[in-house]
Amino acid sequence: QVQLVESGGGLVQAGGSLRLSCAASGQFSSYAMGWFRQAPGKVREFVATISTSGINRLYGDSMRGRFTISRDNARNTAYLQMTSLRPEDTAVYYCAAVAGSRFGGRRPGDYDYWGQGTQVTVSS
Repeated sequence: QVQLVESGGGLVQAGGSLRLSCAASGQFSSYAMGWFRQAPGKVREFVATISTSGINRLYGDSMRGRFTISRDNARNTAYLQMTSLRPEDTAVYYCAAVAGSRFGGRRPGDYDYWGQGTQVTVSS
């Protein structure tokens, strides 16, 4: 099992940047990691996912080119660097984990472990 704790959310102006962190317990390096977000009244949306080695990465369409997912297996931490933020990026951001062999999922149901979320608010 793995436990996940997100941090780094906050209030930022449009065009700004934030870096989210996801600290994990357990055997972090054996899990593929993902980021999702959920705005009020909307379904949970896929943001990005990264393989156990960090070599393979996938992004949601509206995030590609603006967001970068990464991981540091020595620190048991995954990151989401967000740039050129827009008001429509406002949401609670969640990190998630799944066994490494199942890398590539874009649906919430593809992941087994979740953090509690961190709020990101982008002002116009």
